Amino acid sequence: MNLGRASAWHKSLLPILLAALWQVVPPIAKAQDTRTLLEFSRVARPWEFISSTGTKAGVFGNEAGNLEVWVYPLKILSDFHLTFHFGPGPTPAEAFIRRVIVRPESTTLVYASESFQVSETIFVPIHEQGAVILLEVNTAEPLEIEAVFHRDLQLEWPAGLGGSYINWDSSLGAFEISEDRDKFAGLVGSMGGVFASQDYASNYASSPTSSLFLGSTKKGRDTKAIIVAGAVNGLAQATETYKRLASSYPQLLKESAAYYQQYLNRTVQLELPDANLQQAYDWSRISMIQGLVENPFLGKGLVAGYRTSSDSRRPGFAWYFGRDSLWTALALTSAGDLETTKTALSFLATYQRADGKIPHEVSQSATQSQWFTDYPYAYASADATPLYLIAMNEYVHRSADLAFAKENWDHISRAYSFLRSTYDSLGVATNLQGGHGWIEGGPLLPVKSELYQATLGVEAARAFASLLELTGRDARILGDTPVDKQRDLLNQLFWSSTQNAFVYAVDKDGKRLETPSVLATVPMWFGLLDDSKAEATIDALADSDQQTDWGMRIISSRDSRYSPSGYHYGSVWPLFTGWASVGEYRYHRALPAYENLRANALLALDGSPGHTTEVLSGDLYEPLSYSSPHQIWSAAMIVNPILRGLMGLNVDGISHRVTFAPHVPVNWESFRIRNLQAGSISLDIQFKQSPAGLNMEVRRRGAGECSMDFEPALSVRAKIMEVFVNGKPAQFSLNGNRQDQHVVLRLVLTQDITAVSVRFRDDFRVGVSTSTPELGSFSEGIRLIRESWSANHDDYMLEVAGVAGKDYVLPISSSQDILSVEGGEIVNHLGQPGLSVRIPAGVEAAYVHSKITIHFAQPGS
Repeated sequence: MNLGRASAWHKSLLPILLAALWQVVPPIAKAQDTRTLLEFSRVARPWEFISSTGTKAGVFGNEAGNLEVWVYPLKILSDFHLTFHFGPGPTPAEAFIRRVIVRPESTTLVYASESFQVSETIFVPIHEQGAVILLEVNTAEPLEIEAVFHRDLQLEWPAGLGGSYINWDSSLGAFEISEDRDKFAGLVGSMGGVFASQDYASNYASSPTSSLFLGSTKKGRDTKAIIVAGAVNGLAQATETYKRLASSYPQLLKESAAYYQQYLNRTVQLELPDANLQQAYDWSRISMIQGLVENPFLGKGLVAGYRTSSDSRRPGFAWYFGRDSLWTALALTSAGDLETTKTALSFLATYQRADGKIPHEVSQSATQSQWFTDYPYAYASADATPLYLIAMNEYVHRSADLAFAKENWDHISRAYSFLRSTYDSLGVATNLQGGHGWIEGGPLLPVKSELYQATLGVEAARAFASLLELTGRDARILGDTPVDKQRDLLNQLFWSSTQNAFVYAVDKDGKRLETPSVLATVPMWFGLLDDSKAEATIDALADSDQQTDWGMRIISSRDSRYSPSGYHYGSVWPLFTGWASVGEYRYHRALPAYENLRANALLALDGSPGHTTEVLSGDLYEPLSYSSPHQIWSAAMIVNPILRGLMGLNVDGISHRVTFAPHVPVNWESFRIRNLQAGSISLDIQFKQSPAGLNMEVRRRGAGECSMDFEPALSVRAKIMEVFVNGKPAQFSLNGNRQDQHVVLRLVLTQDITAVSVRFRDDFRVGVSTSTPELGSFSEGIRLIRESWSANHDDYMLEVAGVAGKDYVLPISSSQDILSVEGGEIVNHLGQPGLSVRIPAGVEAAYVHSKITIHFAQPGS
C-alpha cells in the first residue's frame, strides 16, 4: 500500500513499517500539496472480491480474474476471464495470478510466468455506460490472449428480459448482444479483435461461452484493450459508447483518477500519525462516493454496496436502500461532501410514499417491474423515515441551505406525519405500525419497539423541531409529545436494573426484553441517554462477550440465542462498531471508542482492498459467506468515528460555528485537519501535544464570520497552568465528568492565524494498541472495560479482560510521579513509556478479567 503525505512534520512518521505486505512510498515533495496517493499492492488472494465502479456501470469479480459487467440496470456478461495461448498450449490465466494493485480508479491483476507478464487493468469511466479492460503485455515468446465470457444479458431482479441473442461484428471486432425488442443491448470486443468462438446450443452439443482473440504478441511489449459497452436505448447507443471508449480510454483513465483525487482534495483531509488510520480514512471516503449511482430510469442516488451477483441477479446490495443511504449521508456531511448528501436526500424524497414513508429499498429495475405494488420490500423498514429527517436537519445546519429545506417542506412534513402515526399511546415510535427496525428476522423477534427505532423517533422529532425553527414555521406543528418527554421514556422503558444496562427492545405486550445489545449505542450517538446509565451500558458492551478484535457483536456471546453466523443475532457488523465508537466518544469513553474505531479501520486495509465488508462472524475473524465485501455504510463507520468521535468535530454553517473537542490518543504527537468548510470560511487546524501541554493553530481562508469552541480532553488528574490565545492569557473553563475533563475555549476566528497554547501538568492517560488478527482466528486482543480515579486523583484503576496468561503492553502518556503499580508494571516500549499487563492464568484461550491500580505521588512530594 503506497502513501504520500505532504507536511514536514509527518515525514518523520513515514519510516514506520506497515503490516506484512503493505509498502510505503516517499512523501510528496511540496508541503502545501495535500494530494494523497492511494494504492494497494499485495499478493493476490484468488477468492477475494475486486471491483471497479463509475456512476453508470460496474465491474465485479475476484482476484482470480473472473469478472461480470453491469451497465445499470443491465447485466452484460458474466464469467469473463482470460486464456493464455503460448508454448505448452492454452492455459487459464488464473493459474498465473501473482499480484493485485488497487487504486481508486482501477484494479490491476498481474499475471506472470517464467517468460511473460500480463497486467490486466480494469476500470470504469466515471460517467460512461461501459468498462475497459486494459492488457499490458511483456513477453519473451509468442503469446496470444483469448478473452472468454458468458453472454448474460438481463435486468437486475425482479425485472426480466427473456431471451437474448449474440452476433459477431468483424468491423468492430466485437460481439453484439441484444434481445428481441432491441432495446437493451451490449457490445464486448476489442478494436482489431478476431472471432474465436460463440456460444451455441443444439441437439448434439452446446457451449455457454463466447470468446475473441486479441492478436498475438510475438515478443516484447504490447497493449490491448477490451471494451464492454451497454445501453438501454438500443444497439446504436451501445455502439456509440463502444467506439468512444475504444478511442479515448487513455484519457478516460486519467479523468477517472483525477475525479477521485479531486474528491479527496475537496472533502475534509486529515494528516494522521497513525498510518493505518490515515489509509483507512482516505480509502473510506473513496468507498463512500463509489456508492453514487445514476440509473437512467430512476435518477441518481446512493446504493448500499457491491458483490458479485452469482445467480441472484443483483450485484450485492447495488440498489438504493433508504437507511443505508442516510447513515452514509451523515458521514458524507461530516466529511464536507454536501453535494452527495443533497443528492441522496433528493432521490429518497422522489420515491416517498403518499403517506410520508421514506423507501427502504428501490430496485434498479423498479420501473421495469411492479416494484412498488407487487413486492413487499419497497417500504418494509421503519427507520428510513426518521433517518431522513435527521439527515436533512444535519445537512441544512452544515450547509446553511435553507432554500433546500423550504423546497422540500412537503417531503419533510409528510415524513414527520408518518413518524407520528407510528407512536404508541406513550409517544414512543414503534415497529408494529411502522415496519421492521434494525432486526428483520431471527430469534430476537417479535418486538413492539426497538430501542434503536424509538431513539430515531426521538432524534427525528428533535430534527423536525429544528427545521421548523429554521424555516420560520409554527412550532405547534410538532404536536403534543415533547421531545424531552420522549427522551425520558427512552431512559425508563429500555433500562434494565437487572442487567444494569439498556436492552434492545420491548415485546408486543410492552414488557422489556432483558437483552443488552450494541443497538444501545445509537441513542448514545445522539446523546439521548442518562450519563450514569450509558456508562454502565458501555461497561457491559466493552467486555469480551460483546467486543471482538474486529468489532462489536449485536448481542453477547453468552446469550442462549447467540450464533456467530446469525445475521441479526450474533454477527459483527462494522455498522454496529461505528455506532459504538461514536457513542462511546460522546460519553467520554475514549478507550473502548478507539478500540472500535481501529477495529473498523483495519478492516478497510484487509479483505477486498480499500473496502470494508458488510458483516463478519461473531467468533472468528472471517466475513460471512454472503457478506457484501464493499459495503458503503461500513466505510461511513470509519469516517464518522474519526470526525464525529475522535476529533469531536461539528460544523454549523448557519451560526458559523465549529466545535473541535478531540479525545487525542496518548501516543499521537500531532495531526492536521485540512479543508474544513464552515460556510464561506475554510479552516486548516494543526494540533500538537506533549506531557506538558498542547498547541493548536487554526488558519482560516475566506471572508465572513467564524467562531470555534475548542474543547480538548485531558485526564481528570490534569492541572491547567496557563492558557494563551495568540500569545495573550485567555479565559477558559473546565467541563468535567467521571472519565475526563475538557478545557473549554470560545474563540472568534477573526485573524488569518489563531494560535492556542495550553500548559498543564499531571495529565495521565492510557492508550490502546490494536492489530488485525490472522484471517480465520479468534479474538486475542485486550478489552479495556472501565477506568476510574480515586476522589483525590492519586489512584488510577483500570479493569481489563484478556486471554488467560497473555501479556499486553498499553501506551501511556507519561510515567512521571508513578509510585507503584498493582497488576502490572511500567516498561519502556518502543522508546515510549508503557503499561505492561499480564492476564492471570485460567482456561486456555478464555478471557479473564484483571484489575490494575496505579498509585501516584502527590504533586510536589
